Amino acid sequence: MAINFSGEFSTPRSPDEVFDFLSDPNKFATLLPDFQSMSMLDATHFTVKVKVGVGNIRGSAEMKMELAEAVRPLRAQYKGQGTAVGSQVTVSAGFDLSPLPNSTRVAWQGEAGVFGKLASMAGGMLEPLGRKNIQKLIDGLQKALAGPAVEARSTEAAPVQVPDTSTMSSPAPEQDASMAAAPGAQSPESALQPLEPSLPTTQNHGDDNTQPNH
Repeated sequence: MAINFSGEFSTPRSPDEVFDFLSDPNKFATLLPDFQSMSMLDATHFTVKVKVGVGNIRGSAEMKMELAEAVRPLRAQYKGQGTAVGSQVTVSAGFDLSPLPNSTRVAWQGEAGVFGKLASMAGGMLEPLGRKNIQKLIDGLQKALAGPAVEARSTEAAPVQVPDTSTMSSPAPEQDASMAAAPGAQSPESALQPLEPSLPTTQNHGDDNTQPNH
């Protein structure tokens, strides 16, 4: 059972910005309905895991996806296949970009194919569920592309501003310690000099040549 979808919307971003988003699997895959996880194999191949629920049928689908076409800034297309609840699933989604005066038109086309037990058990519920999930994907894309692209923050260190020293007052010169000392205080140099012991003064009376007058 194959289901086809198509539509279009516009975004204020430029065609290059829209292409950069759509051709990045890390940005596109996370918008898939009921997204669970993904792992990149190389620049254009990846595996994505999504939840599956149709009526009372619950499970998960593991899809091997490929960025099959990428023509800057005109077109991006994904294709993939995998298994879900014992059934084979194939998907494709393409996006054609065209510039407008102040925006970009995005024309999209999608196809989903389900074969096996899931198709026979789900019956007529598959098509409305598929359309609902496709609309979720397109709504997510429109929301992600609604504003301008966020520029990466520069990791360059901010320049260090050097203060202008021409207007700063210079500190007062230090006074000489010997000049600043209070009167009578010893200078640091004199305080370090050893003190010389003072000798007592003695008078020798026995050798005095002066004779008393009689």
